[in-house]
Amino acid sequence: MSLPQLHYTSVTSGDGEPAGRFTAVDPAIPGPVRAEAAPLLAYDAPEGTPERLPDSRLRALPVAFGFVVLSDGSHLMSRTVATGEGGFHAHAVHLPPGMPIPGRVLPVAAWGAAGWLSATPDRVLPDPLTSMSTAQGPSRGLTRESLGDFAVSRGPWLAAVLSDLRRVSEDPSAPPVVLVERQSADVARWVALATAVLPREHAERLTFTTYTRHPGLTAHQVVGVLPEDAPDSRDPRFRVHAASGPRPSGAVDDAWAGTAARIWRSRAPELFREAAELPGEPFAAGPLAVTALGAGIALGSDERAAAASWAAERPYALDEKGIRQLTDALTAPTDDRTAAECAAALRLLTALDGRSPAAVTAPLAALLVTQAVRGGDVTLEPPARSAFEEPAGERALAALVEELGDELLAELAAGVPRGVARTVQLLRIVRLLGVECAELLPDVVGRLARALLEDPEAGACRALMELMDEQFDVRTALLGELDRLAPDHPADAEQLLTRVALPFTGTQALPHLRMCAEAPGAKARGTDRVGTLHAVLRAAGMSPFAEPLVLRTAVGLVWGEDTPTAVEARALLGETTSDAHRTAGTWKYLVAAALAAPCGDEDAPELAHDLLRGFPQEIGARVRACLMLLDFARDFGAGAPEPGWADRVRELRARAEPVEPLVLEHAYGALAEGLLAPDRPEAELYAFVHSGDEDLIAAYGRAARRAPVVALLRADPAYVADCFTVWNAHPHAGGDWTRTRTALLEEVLRPAVRGLSAEDLAAAEEAVEREGNSRTLDAFRTWNRQPRSIGRLGRRIVGRVRRG
Repeated sequence: MSLPQLHYTSVTSGDGEPAGRFTAVDPAIPGPVRAEAAPLLAYDAPEGTPERLPDSRLRALPVAFGFVVLSDGSHLMSRTVATGEGGFHAHAVHLPPGMPIPGRVLPVAAWGAAGWLSATPDRVLPDPLTSMSTAQGPSRGLTRESLGDFAVSRGPWLAAVLSDLRRVSEDPSAPPVVLVERQSADVARWVALATAVLPREHAERLTFTTYTRHPGLTAHQVVGVLPEDAPDSRDPRFRVHAASGPRPSGAVDDAWAGTAARIWRSRAPELFREAAELPGEPFAAGPLAVTALGAGIALGSDERAAAASWAAERPYALDEKGIRQLTDALTAPTDDRTAAECAAALRLLTALDGRSPAAVTAPLAALLVTQAVRGGDVTLEPPARSAFEEPAGERALAALVEELGDELLAELAAGVPRGVARTVQLLRIVRLLGVECAELLPDVVGRLARALLEDPEAGACRALMELMDEQFDVRTALLGELDRLAPDHPADAEQLLTRVALPFTGTQALPHLRMCAEAPGAKARGTDRVGTLHAVLRAAGMSPFAEPLVLRTAVGLVWGEDTPTAVEARALLGETTSDAHRTAGTWKYLVAAALAAPCGDEDAPELAHDLLRGFPQEIGARVRACLMLLDFARDFGAGAPEPGWADRVRELRARAEPVEPLVLEHAYGALAEGLLAPDRPEAELYAFVHSGDEDLIAAYGRAARRAPVVALLRADPAYVADCFTVWNAHPHAGGDWTRTRTALLEEVLRPAVRGLSAEDLAAAEEAVEREGNSRTLDAFRTWNRQPRSIGRLGRRIVGRVRRG
């Protein structure tokens, strides 16, 4: 039974423009199909083609051979050629929806079919597709040999074209593939190369045309154009490949396309059929790569990785011979092996371990060990020891020890520049090979512990936990070293334990690590910091009196870079002896708390007093002077300061330089408050006033302006008299004192006196006279006299002047 056919030929209209008409149409072809087919069958000769050509040049013009799907789901296969006088003739075969090509041959195979006509026949002839399916031998021009030659000639472009054809086969919305060739037969060869590789269902549906002048107006997935009609390669509407242009640079990131290209260049298209019989998803690179490697075709690293991954997922898909061929190919010497390939080879080895003999697994395991030592991939895990069982495996293991043993020990001894992952990798390989490294272990573990604390994120790898599970001695040594380092790096140890669940064993105390593990939860419970400290210390399982270093770890975990408050520091010192703080080194936190306490913090002077007694040998001269300034302030609170206040402060200040400003505020404030007290020693006041110390006098001025002094002035007339007497005295003590006392008289004392009642003012005057004499009282009254009022008449005169 023949398929419906039609013939479409160009004719010249009345205005001289060529047009097309159907010259023969099978009645079974519906009218809408004919209307849709007409523009698809039209032919536009290359630009500059003369109207009249000899037959030889006419046959050299491009042939538009195409296969397209129509809107009703049917397909149209056509062949359009140029005819004399600038015309064309199209011969097409219509395949109704769901009807395959007879014999299930691929559409491109009809390129050289003998049944295509270049003119309308006088009678109905068999269609080319049916006649082709019954013919013997391949189509003209698409033989295995010619396609192999063509694949070799287009080798640089082959993988990229196949990759784009894969994309357009999987995604109908992908940009069409434009093939730029001078011969339309070469476009057909491209399509033949592709359909031999594509899965059968995709190859049968691939639409194409070997020639058009307008690639943007076609609905084909593959479009052939001449170089002069090629679109810009940067046009996102197309994927353009020009074999006549420069060779492409860079590799194609598509293992399936890369493998298919290598098979075609090796002239082995029969491998595509073998690969199709293997399990796997469409366009999976694994079956192709396994088949190619089995045939001895060299592949790149990505393709070898695909083969290993596929075989690892299906260890029973290949027979013993196929597995041996695959492992031989994977272990062959090469300089392009990547981390992805090694990881895939490890998965394959894991799948084969226990199923294949050591003669198969040992070479693969030896390759992975060598790559781990010399390849630079620190994430590559060593194979299991079972891969080296049996005599063949033991021989391979002995050869590895001979080749790599000294190299491994040398790198471990010198220190591993790549940190945690590399150290873990080398330790596991050393144990796998049985290389003795007991003498190196303490130094290696010490470096590993320091690296983990410097970069806690690096410890969050499965390899570290596997190392600790595999090697008890390394685990014990590493945990012990981390516990030893934790007091000096508590925050780092805490961060490490939030990322890595280190296995604490019952045989090791590890108090510092246990505290670091407890710290995040204790902080999250929201208690005060001293309470958090208690919780962390309980996790240690031992007292600071027995092991003072737990105190250092606990303080570092709770306060870190912060400074305790004075009240927190007093609690720490009171709950633990100074000996424990001395041994732990945490006395520095206590000193910092005292020096950083704000003015008015009553715990700071008390803390300084305790620190001076508790750490006489540890505190340096400068810091000791600072603490003594605070202790000086404490003496005022206790009511027993030694004589010579101002000189004492100035002496300690000189010894404490550079002294902390807050410490000076404590000392200056205490001195000023003592001098402002009604019962102060007059000798201390006199010495202070005549000291000429600008900072001390300024602190006195600030203290006199504070609320307690102002309140006392308003409540006690005797205190008013006392302050007036002091601030009105010593006029020749120096400029600093003169400016300060004058300001205090005007800005502090005068407002207070103005607010006194008549009774309190009289009491103040009486007190002034009692402390001084009648001249002192006259001076007070003069100072306190209100400025005379200008009266009503004066105000009138002033008003008139202003209005004038």
